[in-house]
Parts: sequence; C-alpha cells; structure tokens
Amino acid sequence: DCRRPKRLESMLVSGGRTTTRSWLFAPKRLGLSARAAAARKPHPTAAAAKALESRGLQSPSSSSPSSRPGCAFCLAAFETGLPPRRRSPFLGSTRSRRGARRLSTKMGAEPPPPIILVDTTKYESQLAAKVERVKAQFRDHFSGELEVFSSKKKHYRMRTEFRIWKDYDKEEIYYVMFQGGGKDSARFRVDKFDVGSELLNGLMQKTMERIRGSEVLSKKVFQANFHTTLSGQAMVSILYHRKLDDEWKAEAEKLREALATVEGVEAGHVPSLIGRSRKQKVFLGNDHVIETMPVNGKQLKYKQLEYGFTQPNAGMCIHMLEWARKHTEGHTDSDLLELYCGNGNFSIALADNFRRCVGTEISKTSVAAAHFNIEANKTSNVFVARCSSEEFSKAWLRDYKKDFKRFQQQGLTMADCDFRTVLVDPPRAGLDDDTVSLVSKFDTIVYISCNPDTLFANVEALATTHEVKEFALFDQFPYSHHVECGVILKAREATKKENGHGNGTATAEASDGDEKPPAKKLKTEGEEDA
Repeated sequence: DCRRPKRLESMLVSGGRTTTRSWLFAPKRLGLSARAAAARKPHPTAAAAKALESRGLQSPSSSSPSSRPGCAFCLAAFETGLPPRRRSPFLGSTRSRRGARRLSTKMGAEPPPPIILVDTTKYESQLAAKVERVKAQFRDHFSGELEVFSSKKKHYRMRTEFRIWKDYDKEEIYYVMFQGGGKDSARFRVDKFDVGSELLNGLMQKTMERIRGSEVLSKKVFQANFHTTLSGQAMVSILYHRKLDDEWKAEAEKLREALATVEGVEAGHVPSLIGRSRKQKVFLGNDHVIETMPVNGKQLKYKQLEYGFTQPNAGMCIHMLEWARKHTEGHTDSDLLELYCGNGNFSIALADNFRRCVGTEISKTSVAAAHFNIEANKTSNVFVARCSSEEFSKAWLRDYKKDFKRFQQQGLTMADCDFRTVLVDPPRAGLDDDTVSLVSKFDTIVYISCNPDTLFANVEALATTHEVKEFALFDQFPYSHHVECGVILKAREATKKENGHGNGTATAEASDGDEKPPAKKLKTEGEEDA
C-alpha cells in the first residue's frame, strides 16, 4: 500500500529482498487480497516527488499502466542512493542494503561504480557542482552565503570494507569492491585505495601480504574490514566461512605483530585483530579504537566501536563539530537536546556551550561508548540514555515534564531541563512526523543531514515556524553525488509566542486540550541541581 509509507518501509526493511516481480506479491504480507492490492493506485508523496524532481527524475504517474512499479516514495528511496548509514528504515543491514541496490538496478537506476582511484584535478569541479545543486534546491529557503567545507582530495576516509576474491584460474587472491553491492554485480579489483587514509592503505597491504602467504589465514576467508583514526590507532576484522581454531589464532597473532610495524601506527599501539565467522567472534586486542580529534584547541577523545557508526571522513567531522560550536555559543543558561546522538560526538564537543547536553540513542553499544567518552573528556554536564528519537518525541509531546527512568538513574530530571536548542543528525530517511513536531517547539534547531532531499522536505515542514539562518555544505564523500549539510534554523517570533517561549523554554501542547504548560523559571546560581 504505497499510500502508507511507514508500512512500505516495514516491508522493505524485512530483508530488502523485494524485487520487481515479488513487488506484486508484497501486499499479501500486508493482509491484502490480490484483487484489493491491484485496485490500489500508487500515490506519490509531495516530499518524494520533490526528491525525484531535484535529481532530474520523473515521478511515475498513477494513471499510466506503463509506469515502473512502485510510487515516488519507493523510487526516491532507491534513486537517491543508499550509502551505509545507521538506523535508516531502508538500511537494516548490509544484506538489505544490497537487496535494495539490486532492486534499484532492476528498476532502471544503475548504481555508480565504487570510488577506488581518484583524479584530484577534478575535485574542485565536482565540489562546485554540489554547491550549485544545493543552492538551487534551497533557494526558496536560504539566500545567504553558503559555508563550504572542502575535504582532503585523497586519503580522507578512515574506515572501509573489502570482499576478498579468490581467482582460481590465475591462482590469485585480492581485494574487490562491487558495483551495487552483490556478488552478481560488476566487481573491481583493489590493490591501492586512494579514498582510504594512508594508514588504512598500509594495513590493507600488510594484511593481504600475510593472507597470501598463509594457508591458515586464507582458508575460506571472504572479507576484511579496516578502521583507522587520525591519532594512529587501528582495528582490522577478517571474516570467514569456517570455524576459527587455535591454529588460526596463532597465525593471526603473527599478523597482528606485523600490523604494528606499519608506518603511521601510534607509538606503543598494536592494532586489534578480530576474527569473525558464523556464531563466533575472536578478539585479539580490543573491539574498539580511541580517536583523538583537535576541536577548537581541545583534544577530544572518542571510543569508536567495531561496526559502530562514526563519521567516515574524520577531517570533515572536525569541521562539522567546530561549525556547530561556532553557531551555538552563548547558551550557557539553557540546555541542549540531541537526538540520534550516537557515541556523543556532538554533545561532548558542544558541552562548553550549554548548561546541560542531553542525548538519546537507540543503539545499546553506542550508548555505552558515549558514557565512556563522557568520562574520558570529563564532560560531567552531558547525559546520554538509550531511547529512540521517535519514542522520546511521542512521550515529550504528550507530557513535556515526563521523566525517563534511564535519565533518572543518571541523576537527571526532565522537569529541571530548560531545552531551547535541539540538535538532530538523522539517517537518510530524515525526521519522522513526531520528531518534526517536537523540534518545532525549540528556539534553535541544529540539523546535520546526509541527504539534502529529506532535509528539504523537513525544512519545508518547518517553514511556518522556523527560518534558515545558517547553511553549510560539508564534502563528506568527495567524487560522489552524496552531500552532507548543516543548517541552523531559528524560531520565528510568532512561533515563540504561540509556544509560550517567554524565556525560550521549549514546551509541548497538552494532549487533552488543556492550556500549554507555563515556561519554567530559570534556576539561579544558588539553587542546587536535582
């Protein structure tokens, strides 16, 4: 039922294996008969239609039997590209991403080849094209100066994954990447990876050298993942189609010792090596690295987990943190709410700008990493708890004084918070309706987006209550069509009065129709925290 995007998302995330043929049978999983399903015509949503138009794509007509299967909402999800990103409703796993990409190919959207070697002479022109595209798309909402942050032209990506290919005819073994994400897609050999950091390139060369020279390490190996940091720490994961025994551990220890000799590894650090197979995980070292980022003269430390989300372009992440700090200065008398906070990346960097920083995150491992990072950086005014943004939004809109047990356990009472600024860094799907309603109650919205199309839809939805004051473009993924944007939205004066923001406090409408709760009185310095 294409008129119900949420149900369509559930269908897609069920494994991402929906093909053009099985699309006809998908309604049966939603409890519809074939006759009833055939009678339902696709109705493209306005946001999806605009997303298609912005990419030069035509929205399929519901009245034309020759249109491609699916509605504009469905096509927008695939046509706009699907890079790895946490918690997107279309990206439940690597397997579902590949299924979605294979579907996009069958529907006529050919995925681009992987970026392996780059021509640095084309960097400026590709960045200029992105700038013009973003300016044209948002010209009705922002006419000011667009801040543009360029990336390193080479060696900008800190983590990646490769399949390991065995060519039995040539008796060779090497890394490959696929166009689209499946073994039936075109594959590209990778001997040198311009996109990856210098340390990542050194590690991949040393790892392949050892795999080629060891029958134990090469037996039924099929994938290698690399994670590096600016500070010189590293982690390598090798995946197998067999059980890993003591013989493998002995060979893996030798490989780990060899990795410590790679140029660029932090002094005294031995890269972690992780072996994975079905229902088995072997750690030689740790399951994480510690990244150190210089942000406005401070050295911030972040625990980054294997398979945990981190910004892949560390240099661009620094620009994003410094940009957010710059545009949130002078709010030490109020609190920040961050949704989708991950390992506390933004909250920790912005801690000096606010009285408190409160973050929500759905991933249990990311929350644990955030607590580690809070202690490592001595940011005692940062609180992070496990809670989805959707769950928090619905609860907060019903009762803005509602307490959450996981925050109470950290000594934080929601009624004592004076939220005036909210920071969101959502997945490619953007903000859901409840979250849009929630953020509309704040004086300042800091929106970090990896998808300009869903950002545009959310900005349109907020246009009656907020206006865009600052706009930045971060070239997170050079030489690709992907763009990362940062937007600062400020509440209009009428919105502040309507929401009862006498002192800027974000409040929510009572669900039973009562008058809005009055804005809280700010505590004086002499009053104790709860």
